[in-house]
Order: sequence, then C-alpha cells, then structure tokens
Amino acid sequence: MVPIEHVIGLSAILFVIGVIGVVTRRNVIVILMSIELMLNAVNLAFVGFNRMWASADAPPDGHIFVLMVISVAAAEVAVGLGIVISMFRNRDSVDIDDVSLLKW
Repeated sequence: MVPIEHVIGLSAILFVIGVIGVVTRRNVIVILMSIELMLNAVNLAFVGFNRMWASADAPPDGHIFVLMVISVAAAEVAVGLGIVISMFRNRDSVDIDDVSLLKW
C-alpha cells in the first residue's frame, strides 16, 4: 500500500508542473494540456484522500468528485479545442497573443 504522503507529493509535483506549463508557454494547445495535468493532479489527490478516509459504510466521495472533474475537463477540452481551431483557421497561429485578434 502506497503511503498518502507519496500520493499527495506526486499530486503536488504534477500540479506544479501544470502551473509552470500554463505560466511559461505561449502555445494554446500546450496551455490546455497543462490545465489537464493540473486537473489530473487534483483527481489523484481526491482518490488518495478517499482511500485514506474510506470506511465500509461511507460512500466513495472522492471517486464521485473525480467523475465530476472528468466531465468538466471534457467540456473544457471541447470548448478550448473549438477556440483553437477557430483561431488557427483565422490567423494561422495558435499563439496566445493572437487570441485578442478574434474580436470584431
């Protein structure tokens, strides 16, 4: 059995890598992947805490939250990918500085 400290440590490392990716990158696709990495880090923390505090009669709350986060992430990918495709068709670039050029 993996100790909870290792699970939370891995989750924190993944989250920090995602934050660094969002802050330092200019490509919209890489930023979306970094956001997905942060969401997966949170999912790992939810499952780790659920496993630590689970009892026989308690519902799997951590797993329910993970399913909610996965559904929000799927919606985020659908909307974000639509924006990226629109931006690439109009400007032939996926640079984050070109997002403001999609205005009227």
